[in-house]
Amino acid sequence: MSSLWSRYVHVKSASDPDTVEEVVSQSSAKQPAAAPDTTETESPGGLSLTEGSAGGLGRHLGVVSCTLLIVGRIIGTGIFSTPSSIFSSTGSVGASLLLWVLGFILSFCGLFIWLEFGTMFPKSGGEKVYLEAVYTRPRYLVTIIFAANAILLGFTASGCIVFASNILVAAGKTATTWSERGIAVGGVFIFFVTILHGLTPQTGVRIMNTLTAFKIAILVFIVVSGWVVLSGKTSIQDPHANFRNAFVGSSTNSNSYATATFKVLYAYSGWSNVNYVLNNVRNPVRTLKIAGPLGLGICTLLYILANVAYFAAATKIEIEESGVTVAALFFKNVFGTTAERALSVFVALSALGNVITVTFAAARVNQELAKEGIPLPLGNKFWASNWPTGKSPLPGLIVNLIPSVIVILAAPMSVAYPFILDIEGYPMQIINFFIVVGLFYLRWKKPHLERPFKAVWWPLAVFYLAAAVFLMIAPFLPPINGVGDTPPLPYYLYCLVGIGVLLSGVAYWAGWRVFLPRVFGCELVSRKEVLEDGTFVTVVRVVFLLLHLLLVA
Repeated sequence: MSSLWSRYVHVKSASDPDTVEEVVSQSSAKQPAAAPDTTETESPGGLSLTEGSAGGLGRHLGVVSCTLLIVGRIIGTGIFSTPSSIFSSTGSVGASLLLWVLGFILSFCGLFIWLEFGTMFPKSGGEKVYLEAVYTRPRYLVTIIFAANAILLGFTASGCIVFASNILVAAGKTATTWSERGIAVGGVFIFFVTILHGLTPQTGVRIMNTLTAFKIAILVFIVVSGWVVLSGKTSIQDPHANFRNAFVGSSTNSNSYATATFKVLYAYSGWSNVNYVLNNVRNPVRTLKIAGPLGLGICTLLYILANVAYFAAATKIEIEESGVTVAALFFKNVFGTTAERALSVFVALSALGNVITVTFAAARVNQELAKEGIPLPLGNKFWASNWPTGKSPLPGLIVNLIPSVIVILAAPMSVAYPFILDIEGYPMQIINFFIVVGLFYLRWKKPHLERPFKAVWWPLAVFYLAAAVFLMIAPFLPPINGVGDTPPLPYYLYCLVGIGVLLSGVAYWAGWRVFLPRVFGCELVSRKEVLEDGTFVTVVRVVFLLLHLLLVA
């Protein structure tokens, strides 16, 4: 691989490493010069918006693909898998349904905030770009904190677990720990998703869109079946029972609602998916303004109606004890055991589609982080590249692969799924908090900055900010049962792990930007290079000043 990589990344060297200098590769030197970029905001690595969006397949995603990218990311395992645990946390049907409505409201508020940022800075990376635009000092600090979260917690293990468990059910096999792990790791990641996006990116987009359309069809079928159940024309006895006195038994514990809200927000997560891949979007500002609200609206309508269908077809006890996939219980009660097995195939394909969509975006976020010059094993140029095809970031896919495999192989399967849902949500609430604060800061500090989309009504942003604060504090309050939903793990463990991941980014930054220069008397020198496919990369080299002076002398 090293020889292939050395041929792929052949670039000219800068004559003076002590200056920040743009270097052009042999292939890119033949291309006409790009128009000067007048955008005032640059990344910590010094890349402008134009430079940051260069390379790869270019802008090939339109409104339809972007809408399906959002829908495909939102509709994954959540709507099929989490309603039972959400009901267990809230204690009543009414409270559970209200949380799904609250999840939409919060997602709607967040969407409009992200639309304003995304249209101001139409570049791949999502929150990375927006944090860098607001918190410019200390240099690289927010970049590395976000990188720690994106790399260490950017796994898609939850989708793989659901895929594996449902495939075994469909095959009529008894699920064991290692059979689920083997399918999740080998069947989904190593042999399919990574290779699909890494070597055949255009085929990957087509499969994403096809599976998303399939998922929409599944939910529409569940919704229509739910209407039939409510009409009383099936074998379900008293389908309206759960909707009478719907709030009886509601929990009064803040921790329970916070944990359940994390799961609801996880089910809605994905409304910002296009923000992560804007380098690949045609007419990104217009496309983002259309695809975002349309995609979230489609999913919300299907989510609320699907939950109504679940509660119409099963008793509270059945739903609470349904395990990972409550949709299978729905099909079993309405259509029989054979249909339950068939649905397991559908849910597995839905989980697979979600994994494909998540990794598509995550790989590009990892690539954007590597472009900034963060020190990484094998050098950041490799991880920032579109090796080996020149069209898709296979190295970025590998970064997503590694933590996913570790989580699947190391965590106990019985607690892995709920713990993954919790731990993925908590650090993002902290990041979201600073994003919203950043919105207020930019409105105040840079009121004349061009905003193609400025429709965030202040109360919406304040409400989203208040919700983020609540979701950061409430998980530390003891739950009623004293153990939470991931026993034997402490109920607050996922919060501490999430905070620890973010603090690890602070420690990494301090070691690189503070400790290394002061202790070893060196200087960090940045320069730009251009890879063979046109991708701009910042390379940060460590120059030991004493050795440099001796060599010059």
